[in-house]
Amino acid sequence: MMTNMINQLPFQPKTLFLIDGIGALVTAFFLYVILRTYKEYFGMPGSILTFLSFIAVIFCIYSITCYFLLKDNWPPFLSMISIANLLYCCLTLGLVIYYFPVLTMLGVVYFIGEIMVIVGLVFVELKTIARYKT
Repeated sequence: MMTNMINQLPFQPKTLFLIDGIGALVTAFFLYVILRTYKEYFGMPGSILTFLSFIAVIFCIYSITCYFLLKDNWPPFLSMISIANLLYCCLTLGLVIYYFPVLTMLGVVYFIGEIMVIVGLVFVELKTIARYKT
């Protein structure tokens, strides 16, 4: 069922903006509320969590705005959020490597899991753009 749903997403590009926006909102919530509150269980400094959550809020606003306002010219906007998501993953991975000595196992698992989910979404977004071009 999940595979079928994922295979249908390239045919619904606006839905990807909604998924991206909701995902960014969930990420911002987890980073700012959960991980900051229990930072001793994750190990990432609070200032870094605040910074990452701020980026996630910007991504959320962008994606939700695209979902509601775009009609036909969506590929460049989907490309932009895909690239931004990949850069966010690179930043997060860099921070995990830099702060690895102070991160807990739970912190490492959270951030690697987050990266994997985002990369999966980017894969679907790029597949959607490629399908549009052909």
